[in-house]
Amino acid sequence: MVTINPAMVIGPLLQPTLNTSAAAILNLINGAETFPNSSMGWVDVKDVANAHILAFENPSASGRYCLVERVVHYCEVVKILREIYPSSKLLEKCADDKPFVPTYQVSKEKAKSLGLEFIPLEQSIKETVESLKEKNFLDSSAAL
Repeated sequence: MVTINPAMVIGPLLQPTLNTSAAAILNLINGAETFPNSSMGWVDVKDVANAHILAFENPSASGRYCLVERVVHYCEVVKILREIYPSSKLLEKCADDKPFVPTYQVSKEKAKSLGLEFIPLEQSIKETVESLKEKNFLDSSAAL
């Protein structure tokens, strides 16, 4: 038995509806006043699809494969968005005044043993935003 366990899945949307993971990015750029004080694991949808194929084709694949390109605090996602879209007017305030929730690590080694090479988070975020634009999910007053 093989199980593929992805983190928050972002990247280009195939479906016409908004999913939970893309909504997390959309909320950061669609006028939210604060970002959550939390850390999340992120992975590209293309990596998830590729992992399913690699696990199916590899007879020695077994057990659980955690798919996480990187774990970052939401402040880091906002920072990446600012780097990609420097003229944007993105939120700057955390939802609370508590210390930032720490990040954690998830090993990539088992997923890499399938031959998976993760797409960088920066590229996944950019492709998510571009897809959100194409599918008209961004408000006309969006920060980007």
